[in-house]
Amino acid sequence: MVPDISLGGRTYGLLAYLYGPGRRDEHIDPHLVVAWQPELAPDPGRDPEATLKQLQERLDLPVQAVPEHRRPKRHVWHCPVRTDPGDRHLSDAEWAEVARRVVHATGIAEEGDEHACRWIAVRHADDHIHIVATLKRQDGRSPRHHDDYNRAQAECRAIEADFGLRRLNPGDGTAAKRPTSAERAKAHRAGRTATSRELLRDHVRQALAGAQDEAEFFRRLTEAGVRIDQRLAPSGDVLGYKVALPGDRNRHGEPVWFPGSRLAPDLSLPKIRQRLGTDAEADEPIPEHTSRPGSSAPARARRAAAGIVDDLPAALDGGDEADAAACLSDLGEVLDALAHTAPASTRQQSIEAARAFERATRWHTRAERADHRAIRSAARGIVRAGTALGRGEDGGATAMLLSTLVLATIAAARWHAARQHAQQAAAARQAAQHLRAAYGTAATALMRAMRDHGRRLPAIDRQRHTGTVEAALPGHADTLRSERGFDPLLVTLDQAQRAGHNPQALLRRAVAQRELDTAESVTDVLVWRLRRLGNLPAHQPQAKAAAATAKRQPPQAARPRTTPPPTPSTHPERRHRR
Repeated sequence: MVPDISLGGRTYGLLAYLYGPGRRDEHIDPHLVVAWQPELAPDPGRDPEATLKQLQERLDLPVQAVPEHRRPKRHVWHCPVRTDPGDRHLSDAEWAEVARRVVHATGIAEEGDEHACRWIAVRHADDHIHIVATLKRQDGRSPRHHDDYNRAQAECRAIEADFGLRRLNPGDGTAAKRPTSAERAKAHRAGRTATSRELLRDHVRQALAGAQDEAEFFRRLTEAGVRIDQRLAPSGDVLGYKVALPGDRNRHGEPVWFPGSRLAPDLSLPKIRQRLGTDAEADEPIPEHTSRPGSSAPARARRAAAGIVDDLPAALDGGDEADAAACLSDLGEVLDALAHTAPASTRQQSIEAARAFERATRWHTRAERADHRAIRSAARGIVRAGTALGRGEDGGATAMLLSTLVLATIAAARWHAARQHAQQAAAARQAAQHLRAAYGTAATALMRAMRDHGRRLPAIDRQRHTGTVEAALPGHADTLRSERGFDPLLVTLDQAQRAGHNPQALLRRAVAQRELDTAESVTDVLVWRLRRLGNLPAHQPQAKAAAATAKRQPPQAARPRTTPPPTPSTHPERRHRR
């Protein structure tokens, strides 16, 4: 059950919307389910003699009764309360009880207070109501509704338990401010899937990802087309900043500005400076074994990041909460960097993953900037390498990094869940789902090519590499054979052997590097680990794979054994003449 509180200045306008057809004719049978005094509140939905004007005047009467200079500019308190899509539909009587408990908990109208604010609850759909109140008590005083959002959230958690509804995760006060209903409506009118607040938050985080200093951060924001207004001291020093989307204006034609602190608690200029201040050292060098000669800059950067991110779960388990906060904050930067440079095929899912994981980077423990420069350096490398094309080695390296990020975000979810950080754990799991979807898009064609190549391997090679897998993962061979990544795993072991590696030692190293229990496909994870550890190409062009297999495998080996093989001297010419 989700409450969403906002303030407004036009009682009649809100009532007209609630009793109207809705923006897409979605409002059905609008009517009152409860009011401060039912006999004093006319219901235009059920009483043909009642009007919206009458209801508005009754609600506004305490506001109009005080001198004009004492009237609040935004005197309309609006709180929609919605059940989860899987919940049962509540009756009008149950919704009335919900409304009474919410206005009591928030201080709008405490039970037994005869001079409380006037309020009503309107229902025009099966799954939610709208509570409307005016912010002057009937004795002329203002209500004590401070911290009303958190108080409403807490009461809704209690209502869920009492009514047998789905229990949502309790908040902890560290989440970024959610878009208001007005912001969502404005985004819908503009044909955008995200609000200005959400888009600007994405832009700021992507500009901050791996930035070397404050100047680079502001330069990236400008290059992204974001409007910036810096607050300057008389000395010329920057004291703060606010951002706006081009063309996003209010009713007066002015840009709609958002200070960084209103986008998210950790995006204020002091918090950004704190993060950048620990990163003045030189970039961490990319390890030699992660750089393939001739590969593109985006592919090299993604390979380097995959190796660094793969070590993050161990850092989570071995550090304290402050150290873990820094680890997860830096992992969020890698996700932001990936979203900023992702190919078109995986960009939206990468953006959604970064947006979701942002919630998993903040809780009441402050991130102490521990020695995790390598993770931020990985984000910086991804941004500076530029946008990946999504094909060839770029696409393979992207799939390699996405596979690693899936396990890293799952490790983050498990870490949060173990400490009862419900909101953060849920956010990390949601990010993992988006990353899995992106991985599926990036890896499908690559894994298919490796699978076709694997099925053409000579039987003796398949048997040898299968034995290597069974020795490294005893008792799991049957399960692994059923996975679609088993043939690509055999191909990878074969290529590792031809590159001069010991397949058994390399596979043991890949298995021991981290647990595999959380992987949806163990073989997929091992394929990309082996290719990174063995510095093998991330992309196997199908034509080259077929040619390499044809050189090592006689044509007759592909025929069914029930057919006598033709003589080698006639079979190739006959096929060629056809």
